[in-house]
Amino acid sequence: MRALAPLAVLLLVGACVAAPPAPRPQPPAPAPRPVPVPAQPPAADWRDLPYSAGTWTYRRDARGSIALFGAVGTDAALTLRCDLTARQIFLSRAGSAVQPLTIRTSSTTRSLPVQPVGGTVPYVAAALAPTDPILEAMGFSRGRFVVAQAGQATLVLPAWAEIERVTEDCRG
Repeated sequence: MRALAPLAVLLLVGACVAAPPAPRPQPPAPAPRPVPVPAQPPAADWRDLPYSAGTWTYRRDARGSIALFGAVGTDAALTLRCDLTARQIFLSRAGSAVQPLTIRTSSTTRSLPVQPVGGTVPYVAAALAPTDPILEAMGFSRGRFVVAQAGQATLVLPAWAEIERVTEDCRG
């Protein structure tokens, strides 16, 4: 038993060692900062641009027929008018810039010279024959077409039936 006494003393001495200090509480992790959403880059392809605000409207009057595109309750941003007397279609855009209109469809791109027209709201217009292929290209473009003009906002318009209705009215 004497042989066990030194072992007992060692165990007692080892038991006298102070307990390790309790771990310090960690401060709470900071809340993650919101990551700013980057602005959408402009569409690289005109077919990906959002439509311009507005809708097409069709009507007939004493001069022929007209399709108007724009927001309800405002002046039209673009009109397509059949003048039965002249047997011409006038493509008009709001504004006074006389730079050509560039029409871009899924099948063609073409620039049209314009002239200012009278009225309390300024418009510029291009005169087209009812058989002009750009009219078919606009009416049958895959979902949309674009009307661009230097110094003006680009119009991205849906290719709706009103375009073809005016064209057919002038051909008839």
